Parts: sequence; C-alpha cells; structure tokens
Amino acid sequence: MKFLKTELADVYTIELEKFTDDRGFFARGWCAKEFEDQGLASFTAQVNVSYNELKGTLRGMHYQVAPFEEVKLVRCISGALYDVIIDIRKNSPTYGKHAGFELSAENRKMLYVPTGFAHGFQTLEDNTEALYQVSEFYTPSAELGIRYNDPMFKIKWPCPVSKISEKDAGWPDYNM
Repeated sequence: MKFLKTELADVYTIELEKFTDDRGFFARGWCAKEFEDQGLASFTAQVNVSYNELKGTLRGMHYQVAPFEEVKLVRCISGALYDVIIDIRKNSPTYGKHAGFELSAENRKMLYVPTGFAHGFQTLEDNTEALYQVSEFYTPSAELGIRYNDPMFKIKWPCPVSKISEKDAGWPDYNM
C-alpha cells in the first residue's frame, strides 16, 4: 500500500500496490503491520457498508465523541463518491479546515480518517457503494454532526443534493 499525506494533519489517501499478471491484479487492501509502520491505528471494531441509489445522495457530516471516537478507513467499491472531512481537533494545526477526496471503484483509493474529524460524502453516480472499517463500535448516544452546508466551512459539494436524511439536514452549525 502507498500512504500519501494530505493537506490535513494525520490524514492519508492510500493507494493499492498492485501485482499484475494476465488474470488482472492482486493487492493488499488492509495490513495491520503496514498501518502500524506508518504510526496509524490498525484495528477494526466493525465494517460498514453504505449503498446509495441516486447520484447526489449526501450522508454526513458525522463524528463520535470521546470515549467512542472513530478512526475510519473509507473505500468506494461501486460507483464514485466525493468524501469530505473536517478537522475538529482543537489542538490541531489544521483545526477548522476541510478537504474533499474523490473515491471510486475505478481509482480504488482509500481515505484514512483519524479521530477528531467530522466525515461525510456525496455520491457522484447512481448505485454507489462505500465500505469502511471503523475502530469503535457505533454508539448512538455519542454521535454528533455538523450540517453539510454550515456557512463556516463553505464546503463545495460537486452536485446538487438529491437525497439527505432529516437528521443530516438538521445538524446545527458548528460552534468553534
């Protein structure tokens, strides 16, 4: 795996290191040792699947509070999505900044999201499916969120929102 630093502190995109032959390719999609060698969390409590029928579907911006904060490793396995994260770690050099990453079945990139980030995505194609490993068990009482169009962050979503849950549309503005 190739770990590529991003403009946000402690966030990586990860590319597969492919071994190809006439059948196609083989690659490791997860290796605890390689993650540990990078100083990254290398454990998984659960694996989540998110299937979305329509282009423009938006999910997020979610995060879990201590002691249930989550590290996420996100990959798009069908279609394409625009994944956005916001650094909400008060002591981080990139606090309050956000970044977006295109993940697709075609590019096979993964996004490593450390604790202390709000996370969400918008689908770029119909029938998009994401698979992500999470370091903690989901705890509904520890979940918070930031509204996807909070004016503080000015996130530029790539297309109009076609579907969003009532909960996600109703998150409050973030109070820095």
